[in-house]
Amino acid sequence: MLARLYESIELLIRGVDLLKVRVFLFVTVFAMVAPSAETESAPDEIVRNYCAASRDQATEFKGASMEVEIHGTLPKLKKSGALRALRRISSLGRITYQVLGFEGDRTVQKEVIARYIEAEIDAQKESTAALAVTPDNYKFHFKGRRQLEGRNTFLFEVTPRKKRDGLFRGDVWIDAATYLKVQESGYFVKTRSLFLKRVEFTRQYEIRDGMSVPTRTESVADVRLIGKAELTIDYSNYSPGDELEEAGAQ
Repeated sequence: MLARLYESIELLIRGVDLLKVRVFLFVTVFAMVAPSAETESAPDEIVRNYCAASRDQATEFKGASMEVEIHGTLPKLKKSGALRALRRISSLGRITYQVLGFEGDRTVQKEVIARYIEAEIDAQKESTAALAVTPDNYKFHFKGRRQLEGRNTFLFEVTPRKKRDGLFRGDVWIDAATYLKVQESGYFVKTRSLFLKRVEFTRQYEIRDGMSVPTRTESVADVRLIGKAELTIDYSNYSPGDELEEAGAQ
């Protein structure tokens, strides 16, 4: 009688152990499969949210203005200069500059700073949609989550689908809370000028009142004949379009 009881208890223990093994295997397999499915779907959703946030912001920027200080240097020639200006975005999205002052070498003003402003204004001749960082123009490759100056971001590598002027190859950091861009960096895949061999840049943005406002741009251009041309642009005193309209109405 006792022998049968011991045998029954032993079978019961074996059954419990087998159940534990089955549960362990199921949890392990699920843990291996679930993250891969999430990794495949989450980046697409991030990009969709980023595109939606960018479209909304483009409308909000119309009519806005900000002050800029553009520092240019030609290290090979040991020349430098700085220009202060008011940068405005019209209700149609067109960018204009009102020069407030300049100090430094006139060669830098003409060959570096003026050419940058001219290139930015000329770029407006292209359709905004044709230059937008969207899946229509770029391939997005998710590189993971990153911390950028204390902010949680999603990092994407972007590659142009076509080699077109104004498009770049590099990285985009997207704020995890608002899906607005906080930084872009890379190099332009094509330049209009025969004197420019390569242009690299980093653009930094600050999330302010639900807007991705530019704070700083650093650029290095490899220019034929004169070597490197370095450009740093600091943005300040951003004013939304509605504030300008209210001020003008008073």
